[in-house]
Amino acid sequence: MSEMGHDLAVWRGLIRDVPGFPRRGIVFKDITPLLGDPTGLTACVDELVEPFGNHGVELVAAPEARGLVIGGMAADRLGAGFVPLRKPGKLPRPVLGADYELEYGAERLEMHTDAVADGARVLIVDDVLATGGTAAASAHLVTRGGGELVGFSFIVELAFLDGRGQLGDARIESAIVVK
Repeated sequence: MSEMGHDLAVWRGLIRDVPGFPRRGIVFKDITPLLGDPTGLTACVDELVEPFGNHGVELVAAPEARGLVIGGMAADRLGAGFVPLRKPGKLPRPVLGADYELEYGAERLEMHTDAVADGARVLIVDDVLATGGTAAASAHLVTRGGGELVGFSFIVELAFLDGRGQLGDARIESAIVVK
């Protein structure tokens, strides 16, 4: 655990469960209170990047929507560039795309074709690892674009959904694991 690890209990308390969102049977992990708390947000992002600080990360990639917020901050902390992974129609130049399934529907992520240089070392950052669909699609885009996947870093992992099983042998770090 990082030097900021002692703050885990504080910022963990800023993540709310919202039952029935976006549909019945889902318990949504709402990180917006965490995003609104400067001390908690700083501690959280520090926790996410600490395991990868000495791994030569050149780029941080993060999926829309909440991943974009923390991914940009993680890139800044690591002195790396940032690659947004967006929903269809949001990027202005030619894109690579990846379709994936969520526990409550299907989605697609896109990335500019020139966003990742061949061999660039890329860390994927997101708020929640659930079924692994978003993370697997993100990894597919990064590697298809020529990048070398360094690993994944998540705020919350819903271990009971076994999203890790979708991500192969990549390094996965989760600050909070819900069993």
